[in-house]
Amino acid sequence: MKVAVVGATGLVGGEILKVLAERNFPVSELIPVASERSIGKKVSFKGKEYDVVGYDTAIAMKPNVAIFSAGGGTSLAIAPKFAEAGITVVDNSSAWRMDPTKKLVVPEINASTLTPEDKIIANPNCSTIQMVVVMNPLHKKYKIKRVVVSTYQSVTGTGKAAVDQLFNERAGKTEYDKVYPHKIDLNVLPHIDVFLDNGYTKEEMKMVNETKKIMMDDSIQVTATTVRIPTIGGHSEAVNIEFENDFDLEEVRNLLAQEEGVIVQDDPKNFLYPMPITAHGKDEVFVGRIRRDETQPNTLNLWIVADNLRKGAATNAVQIAEYLAKHQLI
Repeated sequence: MKVAVVGATGLVGGEILKVLAERNFPVSELIPVASERSIGKKVSFKGKEYDVVGYDTAIAMKPNVAIFSAGGGTSLAIAPKFAEAGITVVDNSSAWRMDPTKKLVVPEINASTLTPEDKIIANPNCSTIQMVVVMNPLHKKYKIKRVVVSTYQSVTGTGKAAVDQLFNERAGKTEYDKVYPHKIDLNVLPHIDVFLDNGYTKEEMKMVNETKKIMMDDSIQVTATTVRIPTIGGHSEAVNIEFENDFDLEEVRNLLAQEEGVIVQDDPKNFLYPMPITAHGKDEVFVGRIRRDETQPNTLNLWIVADNLRKGAATNAVQIAEYLAKHQLI
């Protein structure tokens, strides 16, 4: 299968190449793609060097699938050209997520809705993906009414320049490129993406709107506060879920333990709970601190952690491509 990776020289693009190799995706020909300034650069895949090509060259090479991680502007401009050429696009940006004509897919939840006619498929926001993977089996069993989520998100979610800023600050440098409006080392920024007129950030509203679309249920009420912290291993979330029906805690743990792609780490007496440092480099979503909210009925508290570059981006996109290949949709 011919596979194009658009944005192959970026942070997520590199992770996509790594995940394709690790999961033994059936790549007969790899086509690394990037903007004009990166054409001719080389990327490694399974021990072999490949030359980066431009968008038009990639389209002419007719890949079966193109996994995009090149930003919203590029996706809006370029993805339709791939789609018009009959190439299926899996897009990591926010460009197509809330387009009513495009599917927003987390394979464990709604891959079965995909058809050969879906030529541009949206990959959800990283913080949304890990939350809905955990919520889905609980929603089926107890029906979710309302979700209150606070996130603790890695600087890797902003990209390489943000990682550089963190380590430049940690090294005591005074001259460096700033991605954030404030220092991030030894600090916490309650600010991810741009602020909107309602006082929420775009990241917070992504979690609200994407959750309803992925889970195909507009009745789920979500409110979010998204926060950037100086870690690089992954994103963490404190999630409070109110259900219509009551639950048994042991049953909750069993449901989550049986869910594909979820690992329960919930042994507080032995200090076992999910952390970015242990989720780093893993494809699964980790959940722990499972306990009742004792202030109101039918309400659960959870702590959810995942590597935002893996399940939050690269792995989810590759899993979509795997589903398409397995069901002969590409």
